Amino acid sequence: QVQLVESGGGLVQAGGSLRLSCAASGRSFSSYAMAWFRQAPGKEREFVASITWNGGITYYAASVKGRFTISRDNAKNTVYLQMDSLEPEDTAVYYCAARRYGGSLISRGNEIDYWGQGTQVTVSS
Repeated sequence: QVQLVESGGGLVQAGGSLRLSCAASGRSFSSYAMAWFRQAPGKEREFVASITWNGGITYYAASVKGRFTISRDNAKNTVYLQMDSLEPEDTAVYYCAARRYGGSLISRGNEIDYWGQGTQVTVSS
């Protein structure tokens, strides 16, 4: 069993930055594909970004490409989401997610094996 714990959320003004972290338990983290999803009030959970097991390939939703950067440190069992040029539309609960097969990118929620509990990001205008 893998536990994912997100941190780094908060309140920020439009145009600002935040860095989310997701710490994973377990010895298999380095083999997992990882991703970030988000869910805004009244909306369905949506894909944000994903990264393969070694960090060699990343993939972003069109709405965040060029503003967000996903990365990972397998020595620390941690995945990050650097969020720059934040917009009010980025306000949501952000979830860390893991899939046991790490050789390809995650793009859909039904691929996920493990979810974190979420961290709130609020961007004020």
